[in-house]
Amino acid sequence: MYLLYTHNDLDGVGCGIVARCAFGHKVEIRYNSVGGLNVQVERFLEKGKKKNYLFITDLSVHEANERGIQAFVQSGGKIKLIDHHKTSLHYNKYPWAIVQVEYENGKLASATSLFYEYLMQNGLLKPSNGLAEFVELVRQYDTWEWEKNGQQKAKRLNDLFYLVSHEEFEEKMVKRLQQSEHFAFDAFEEKILDLEEEKIERYVRRKKREIIQAPVQEHFVGIVHAESYHSELGNELGKENPHLDYIVILNMGGKKISFRTIHDHVDVSEIAGQFGGGGHVKAAGASMTDDAYRLYVAEPFPMEPIRADAYQNTFNLKNSAYGSLYENRKEQNVFLFSSGDSWVVDVDGEELDEPFPTFEEAERYVKRHYAAWLARDQTYVAYLMENMADRRKQAGGTASTSGFGFIDGSQHPPALHFPAL
Repeated sequence: MYLLYTHNDLDGVGCGIVARCAFGHKVEIRYNSVGGLNVQVERFLEKGKKKNYLFITDLSVHEANERGIQAFVQSGGKIKLIDHHKTSLHYNKYPWAIVQVEYENGKLASATSLFYEYLMQNGLLKPSNGLAEFVELVRQYDTWEWEKNGQQKAKRLNDLFYLVSHEEFEEKMVKRLQQSEHFAFDAFEEKILDLEEEKIERYVRRKKREIIQAPVQEHFVGIVHAESYHSELGNELGKENPHLDYIVILNMGGKKISFRTIHDHVDVSEIAGQFGGGGHVKAAGASMTDDAYRLYVAEPFPMEPIRADAYQNTFNLKNSAYGSLYENRKEQNVFLFSSGDSWVVDVDGEELDEPFPTFEEAERYVKRHYAAWLARDQTYVAYLMENMADRRKQAGGTASTSGFGFIDGSQHPPALHFPAL
């Protein structure tokens, strides 16, 4: 008899589908949360049934179970742990573990792909084009390669996964993979997936208006409360707010935290590890401990959501040769303008001491330290006109506008024409 204890996300359930294709009804599958696995493993070790073969996939165990597994295997028990998380690499010192983050060709591994290959290599699973296609879709989604490769089918597979129960998804996929040479969605699934995409877009749009910005330890963090679509939400919020080091998504009902980042200089698996969690470099999770609650819920609670940049501007544009104007809730005007090879930040008429080598670095500083957003065209024009008038008064009727970013050599801003408001 085979047992499989695996995660309850797409990659974990993907392992369950691969196991069902390999062993049929000779395998008992249990889907677990990150925190629920250790209880299952403890019970298995207590029973000590050496005739059963236990697979653990896409999850790791605590130190006590690590020692228990080692003793169980040394006494003749059969356990194989297969994982792809960086935080599990230390298990490779044991003969009962296979932990691999990426392949030799540079592609990232998933638990489903590693488990599939293990079963194939050991003659426990017959090759199938449809199953191989399914495994690759799961791998691309779990490693987020689908976005880089434009593989929307992987994204839609995960959407479908969350529209039905784990058991229904498993049954549906196993039946399809056993009957079809290639993996595909049926017409009904395509229709409901189209509707789901529209629902996700609306949800993400609403949550974008709720994100707050807070300094946490040495990072600037975006925090939002959400119960659904954590991967989509984390990715979109990260791309829209690149000045934030990582995004925290709080599920208060489930007392869970998701961590996401789009940056290479941040490892959110290490951050999640502070609260007993783990995961990937750019996507991780943890339970909401007292410390996590204080840092991400209690202390930031009074803060106001981030204001989005004006997005229909014609004149006040980012990286503009004429300068870019930002504002914040303190009613400060923050003006970014080019001066030679650098970008200067002017706050209410006072220039910061140190210039920035690029516009992006200047904007990042402004958004992090002044919580500012790109102002609308009307505010921009009024700001320029007011400052030009002040300069003319100070200069006795003439003024250079070079300090406000008019670096095309002219002494006047570009012609600005607005529709009637």
